[in-house]
Amino acid sequence: MTFKEEIQRRRTFGIISHPDAGKTTLTEKLLLFGGAIHVAGAVKSNKIKKTATSDFMEIEKQRGISVATSVMGFNYNGYKVNILDTPGHQDFAEDTYRTLTAVDSVIIVIDGAKGVEAQTRKLMEVCRMRKTPVIVFINKLDRPGKDAFELLDEVEEELQIKVRPLAWPMGNGDQFKGVYNILEENLYLFSPNKQVLEDGIEISDINDPEIEEYVGKTSASSLREELELLEGVYPEFDKNEYLAGNLAPVFFGSALNNFGVRELLHAFLKIAPSPLPSKAEERVVDAYEDKFTGFVFKIHANMDPNHRNRLAFVKICSGHFKRNTNYLHIRQGKQMKFSSPTAFMAEKKSIIDEAFPGDIVGIPDSGNFKIGDTLTEGEILHYKGLPSFSPELFRYIENADPMKAKQLAKGVDQLMDEGVAQLFINQSNGRKIIGTVGVLQFEVIQHRLLHEYGASCRYEPINLYKACWITSDNKAELEDFKKRKTQYMAKDKHGRDVFLADSSYMLQMAQENFKDIRFYFTSEF
Repeated sequence: MTFKEEIQRRRTFGIISHPDAGKTTLTEKLLLFGGAIHVAGAVKSNKIKKTATSDFMEIEKQRGISVATSVMGFNYNGYKVNILDTPGHQDFAEDTYRTLTAVDSVIIVIDGAKGVEAQTRKLMEVCRMRKTPVIVFINKLDRPGKDAFELLDEVEEELQIKVRPLAWPMGNGDQFKGVYNILEENLYLFSPNKQVLEDGIEISDINDPEIEEYVGKTSASSLREELELLEGVYPEFDKNEYLAGNLAPVFFGSALNNFGVRELLHAFLKIAPSPLPSKAEERVVDAYEDKFTGFVFKIHANMDPNHRNRLAFVKICSGHFKRNTNYLHIRQGKQMKFSSPTAFMAEKKSIIDEAFPGDIVGIPDSGNFKIGDTLTEGEILHYKGLPSFSPELFRYIENADPMKAKQLAKGVDQLMDEGVAQLFINQSNGRKIIGTVGVLQFEVIQHRLLHEYGASCRYEPINLYKACWITSDNKAELEDFKKRKTQYMAKDKHGRDVFLADSSYMLQMAQENFKDIRFYFTSEF
């Protein structure tokens, strides 16, 4: 296969949603259709001891939620599909925002009963900023939910994007009969089954009386009416509008019962973009360029707790990545070669010899990488758009076991490199402060330190409003500020100055009184 064909057959996308809309279940079913797994796992179930493939961390299995983004790749119908399943919980939103920089398109999962929820709106804003093409999958139709037209209006209004249904449901809850695939003009009848993959009934003419035999007269006539209304209200599907991020195709189904998933997958492969150009600070890099470039968008420590390993997730943006070849690590300015790059199936890894744009490669890391690092064949490039947000929750972290000080220091160091949270060292008393965007992250850090590093920590409260990075060209004013605010000054992991404001009033006064100082609320500056 030629280099160009390899790129064209790749589809790299993220699955995003509010917690509990069924994102991880949908990922499982896509893997089941792709033949990548043979039994789909349950995200929450005490009877089945099989957990979801993408939830591989111990804490994810216990809680039934996704805590970290996981990457899964498989081949299907001649396509190479790379899925990134992201955490839905807002406490881990930062991991999701960073993941969105590594995908070419997105599937948003919406719960048919609850409609558009807060976290979905936030994630859609990130997609809009990046002009990422979006497909909407309305899930859980086997449960009583909102009317399909009402849901479409809500998606348009709340997510501020035009919609065009490419499938249409017949009823919901107990009355759910199936889905008519508008794109392929065939009818799929619903029968609840979690593992078997259903075949659709081919009915090319919606007025064919045969439909009545399957769904009854009433359902058949309301399906015809609704489809007619649909064609009148919504414009024809325009692929270019979808690729520009202005139009969202909508599909309906029940991921838990494998229903509507295949239509979604088939349509997705047909319309979703192959790898798109990537923006670097210096220029725009086209996926079809000969020379390899890529960036680290995630670091994960201890994917295999038995081996204490760290992996850097590299998104390949252009060129042909080869094993055991020298590449330039831009930030460190040195050449590196990688003897065991891996492809992913959540935590299962296999060593690969080559990879192409759109692929996500795992590189074993002994501390050389941090999030946002760029690798190239020699050209100086810096990929952008990987922010760390200013934390809003803070606690002092203390060692609970004096015998394990070394393990704690190493654990905290590695987990902060992952971008799980941020570490600040208070300049007046030298104490370590952990800053996060969500409460649950404190629990995850404590759990992982204990189970992965054998170190126990305890937290102590600290009353802070916000952390912001500060810089200034006026050296005298910066020094004066640091002197006056000594007890509120800290350094982050990279030695940059951070101002820890204890109230919004204090922050406002600092900004007004020190005009030459710049205050940053994301670490990307």
